This record gives sequence, C-alpha cells and structure tokens, in this order.
Amino acid sequence: MTDTAPTASTPSAQVTLPDGRVEIAPDSAAPTGPYANEDLLPVPARKRTWTTYNFSALWVGMAHNTASWTLASGLIAVGMDWKQAVLVIALANLIVLVPMLLTGHAGPKYGIPFPVFVRASFGVRGANLPAVVRALVACGWFGIQTWIGGEAIYFLAGKLIGDSWANASKIGGHAWTMWLSFVIFWAIQVAIIYRGMETIRRFENWAAPFVLVGAFVMLGWMSNKAGGFGPLFDQPSKLGWGADFWKLFAPSLMGMIGFWSTLALNIPDFTRYGRSQRAQTWGQALGLPTTMTLFAFLSVLVTSGSQAVYGEPVWDPVQLAAKTDNTVGLLYALVTVLIATLSVNIAANLVSPAFDFSNVAPRKVSFRAGALITSVLAVLICPWKLYSDPQGYIFTWLGLVGGLLGTVAGILIADYWILRRTRLDLTDLYRAGGRYWYDGGWNWCAVAAFVVGGVLAIGGADFHPLIDGRPVPALKSLADYGWAVGLGTSMVLYLALMPLRGRERTTV
Repeated sequence: MTDTAPTASTPSAQVTLPDGRVEIAPDSAAPTGPYANEDLLPVPARKRTWTTYNFSALWVGMAHNTASWTLASGLIAVGMDWKQAVLVIALANLIVLVPMLLTGHAGPKYGIPFPVFVRASFGVRGANLPAVVRALVACGWFGIQTWIGGEAIYFLAGKLIGDSWANASKIGGHAWTMWLSFVIFWAIQVAIIYRGMETIRRFENWAAPFVLVGAFVMLGWMSNKAGGFGPLFDQPSKLGWGADFWKLFAPSLMGMIGFWSTLALNIPDFTRYGRSQRAQTWGQALGLPTTMTLFAFLSVLVTSGSQAVYGEPVWDPVQLAAKTDNTVGLLYALVTVLIATLSVNIAANLVSPAFDFSNVAPRKVSFRAGALITSVLAVLICPWKLYSDPQGYIFTWLGLVGGLLGTVAGILIADYWILRRTRLDLTDLYRAGGRYWYDGGWNWCAVAAFVVGGVLAIGGADFHPLIDGRPVPALKSLADYGWAVGLGTSMVLYLALMPLRGRERTTV
C-alpha cells in the first residue's frame, strides 16, 4: 500500500519454501523493536507441526461445549422445534466456515497470529483497534464459560457436601459457594494457560472424544426418562413454519454465526502452527460444521426431552444434570461439563486475547500477562448477567458480537485476498516506516470502513438487557442481519477507499 514514511530499499528478509510457506530467512535476524516480542514473531516452518487431526480435534473440543449446547437448546426455549434449530445451526456453521478458511490461510503460510496479520490492513499501530475489540469480546466469552464451569463445580460439590453448600447464604443474588466455585474454575484455567500452547494441544486431543461420549450419555438418560426417543422428536414448534418462524430465523442465524465470529478472525492464532494449508483447510472443514451440527442435534433432542419430562425446556445442561437422582450419573455429567468448558474456554477465549493484549505493548505485555489481563476483565464484564436468559444471550450478546466482528472480517478478506493476493512482507509487519505504516501507523481507510460497517450492523439493534433502547432506531431493519451487513459494508467501503490513497504497492 502507499507508504507515508521513508522505506529503506533492502532485499526482503524472508524466504518462500517449496510448499508455499514463508518464514524469516535463516541468515536474517528476527524482527525487533517496539512492535515485536517472542510471542508475536512468526513461527519457524520447522515448528509448524499441527496436522489435520490436531485441527479437527481442536474444533471437536471447541464445538462440544456447554455454550454450544445452550446455543442450540436456547432455540428450543424460544419456540423452535428440533428440525428448525438444527437447520439454523447447520446453515450458520457452513456460512462462517468460509471466512474462517479465508482468514486462516495466513497462519500456516506466514506463521503469524491475528494481531500481526491485521497490521497489513489497519496499520502497525492501527491493528490495536480491531485486536482490542476482538479481545474484549473474548473476555465476555471467557467470563460466560467460566460462570458455566463454576456452576458445574457448585452443583458437583453440593451433591457431595450437601445442603450446607447448596443452600449457603446469598451474595448478589447467588450463594457465596457459587461465587467460590466461579473463582476456583477461573484459577484452574489460568494455571493451564501458563503451561503454553503445546499443553493446550495435548489437552484438546483427549478432551474432544470424552465430551462427545458425555453428550450421548445425557441423550440416553433423557430418552429413558421420557419413555423412548419418540417424545424427544415429537415436541412441536411453537412458531410453525410461517411468519413467526421466519421472523426469528434471520436474527437466530446471525446469532449462530456470531457465536464463532471471534474465531473467524483470530483463527490464525492456531493455524500459524499448521504443517500445511491442507492440514488447516481439511481440519477445519471436517471439524467445525460436522461436529457442531451433531452436537446441536444432541442438545436440541435432550432439551426437547426435558420439555416432555418436566413440562418446560431446561436449556442449561448443568441445571438439567442436577435434576438426576443418580449420584454417579450426576458426577459423570458435571465432570464432562467441566472438561468441555475448559476445552473451549482456554482454546477459544484465552489464547487469542492474550496475543491481542500483548500486541498493544509488546515490550511490556507478554502472552502470559495478556492471559491474566483477559482473566481479570472477564470478571469485570459480569458474565452472569449476559447468561441469565436465552433471549438476551442469543439475540443481544451474540448478535452484537457477530455484527461488530463481521466488519473486521470483511476488511481482512478484502485486503489479504483481493488487494494483496495473499502476499505479505513479514519484516514490515513489525517495523515503523514500512509498507504497513500508512499514516503514523494507522490506515484510516480501514478505520473508516470499520466504523461505518459497525454502525450499520449494530446501530439499530436492541441492546436489552445490556441497555434500554436502540442507539440508531432508523437502522432497526438492518439489525437482524448484523453480521452480513457488517462484513459486506466494510469490504465494499474498504475496496472503494484504498485506491484514493494514491498508487498502491500491494506486492512483495
């Protein structure tokens, strides 16, 4: 792109390997300075070792989690039947897989994490804007998942200890033992992340099948309670297939897309360890839509069964497991919830914001320090409020997240695939005065596209229960399509604005 600071005319310090992967030349020094640290530097090709199985296992571990369960069961709670809920979730995951693969391409090719990748479009300094926004979203997710994990510990301990634990005095609307469980689960996750990415990879490999087995066990238990599988399939839709369903279809679809919109951006944080493009492409294609749809199918059937057994859908699996009188079954179910929540929360919601916060001040904030910042902010966001009801969880939280992050995805795809044809200069991503410095480190074309796309995507949304009302009521008609509006608007606007900067230098 256009350079606004002097750039030395020196040979590139990167080499392209026969398989297309790029790394810093062996005889060149690694980038240094205020925009580089060990955690943000490109992963050497020899250390990019993740295979198709590793990526598939990563997605199985992330898809088979309590939040995914409540995502699907929440659709039952708002009136859909199992066919409608599975349709919405399957379609959403096929759609979000496309930007996931497009943004994930830069990982195995260059070995760079998301906050460094986004420097190419937003500028070396400007990258902090989308990185911090994405990190704050992940903080919200981390808090929600930690609350769920705390619930599992609370019910598990209550079963073992008795009423003195379960009926302890309340603070802020919850038993003090629930708050203690929340803190314990929070501390477990921080301890694991401090052991590094290799520990996370090994944990995902064995956690994934364990959680899937647990979901089938819960399905068997609920079908037995309901008197067979018939009642699980027979629960009717409260919406039908008419106007009432289609009124909820678009916001539900955008909410489901919003569920993985964070990963659609920061997937390079994981694909940078990929052995090849084939490994990340097949691993994600096999891992995300298939396992997410299967898990959604299991969760909606169990939730439909709970409606038949208890007279109302129980959308929270922890609350549902607590209804069993079988101590062994309860312990198994809640341990499964704990492992599932650890699996997704560490991989999806702690690794990436740790990189994002490290990108803000690379010399002062390491990956581990970024993880600690994420953990603290996750508590300050008050996740128990976000998780309090399925209506707010799906249509407010997920809708807003998807709309806002869709704008960043549109800019990344336009810049990397259309303008740059996937060619980046690794050294310039870490220094001032290079091709990604733009105006004082900021690309205002990207900022403008982000702001306009974000306003159109979420300006007309209902922010309840976060706040009352819509910030821009005139944009109400766009709110149900927030992710698509944000992605499309930012992509078109970015492509329109960039030529106005003058002669473009998009090749390396």
